[in-house]
Amino acid sequence: MLKNQENQPQKLANAGLPEHEKYLFCDARPRIRHPFKGFWEKFLNWARANSIWMLAYGTGCGAIELRPLMTARYDVFRYGIAPRPTPRQSSVIIIGGYCSVKTLKRIIRSYEQMQNPKFVLALGSCTINGGMYWDSYNTINRIDAYIPVDIYIAGCMPRPEAIIAGFKKLKQLIKSGKAEGANLYAENFDWYKANQKKIIKDWNMPDYNW
Repeated sequence: MLKNQENQPQKLANAGLPEHEKYLFCDARPRIRHPFKGFWEKFLNWARANSIWMLAYGTGCGAIELRPLMTARYDVFRYGIAPRPTPRQSSVIIIGGYCSVKTLKRIIRSYEQMQNPKFVLALGSCTINGGMYWDSYNTINRIDAYIPVDIYIAGCMPRPEAIIAGFKKLKQLIKSGKAEGANLYAENFDWYKANQKKIIKDWNMPDYNW
């Protein structure tokens, strides 16, 4: 059972669920991951950078440019990058295209299901400023106000070469120990959650009743 600052028991978000459903949802705030010291952390970062499991979240036209990465021409596998089907298996999530209010909820849920350390690539101009949909009532103009973004890949849409360049930059950040988006999310969880709640009025997910 979690406790608040006054050391009083804090009701978990999924406390009202049936017993057989409780394990399906997160029941705690995200925790800060403290790196190991010295050579061991450097070795782990080297391994993380060279074994990237990617969750491609295609929210719009940006997802079109992700398919060629798997073809023989670009062969993203040679960089140690492999697609995965679920968030729990992935270390990197790619937001491919514009983000709407409807998809933001699912992006957040997917991101929070990923294990630490985890990283975010925002693909295309729409994730930076809304792109051509910047003045739409239903478009999220800046994704980094709701989840931390490690690498932005600009363009409408970025070619596969640009995506590979983004991955290479992410690898550099991981190896240098500077890709700390997951810890940033944990440290500023209340700020991120407040921003999310300004946009999303109907969560309909038990683990979001913070």
